[in-house]
Amino acid sequence: MQTEKYYHIYNHANGRDNLFISVENYEYFLRQWTKYINPIANTLAYCLMPNHFHCLVLIKDQEEIEASFGKFETFQKLEYRLSKQFASLFSSYTQAFNKRHNRKGSLFAPNFKKKEITSNDYISKVIAYIHTNPIHHRFVQNIKDWRFSSYQSILSDKPTQVNRQEVLNWFGGKNAFEDFHQSYINTLPSE
Repeated sequence: MQTEKYYHIYNHANGRDNLFISVENYEYFLRQWTKYINPIANTLAYCLMPNHFHCLVLIKDQEEIEASFGKFETFQKLEYRLSKQFASLFSSYTQAFNKRHNRKGSLFAPNFKKKEITSNDYISKVIAYIHTNPIHHRFVQNIKDWRFSSYQSILSDKPTQVNRQEVLNWFGGKNAFEDFHQSYINTLPSE
């Protein structure tokens, strides 16, 4: 990962396990996300599903990251810190989940996926893809009904860890944000 780049981050549970069983699990994961990821990245979108998650982040610039962790002697040490923050998130969540649900072993599939987003058009599509995941997987029919995504946070005026204003500016406001998502939903296969 590199500073000042957009990444679609995603991962899923090992085998047939679920990452999230209770509301408490979803909320704890988001608290851990704030603790480990906010120092290195701005979150633009997320969606937590029972057995996987998706997020869009913009890695902060080196100066912002160094404000939290001190100077990095080499670019490799900076890259290591970025990966370590994600590893720490997954490890801390797994430990708490295992303790809470009396289980052992890894919870997440190894090597989370990260795809650099290199075009402006694709950023809009990734945000809509992330938010419409619960519809695609048939958990809900209305995007507003899935509680564990940033969609409602972006439309709300309540405090949020998501970079709401950057996302709304990206789409050109709340109406354009909602319209783009509705257009994207219309492209999903119906059954």
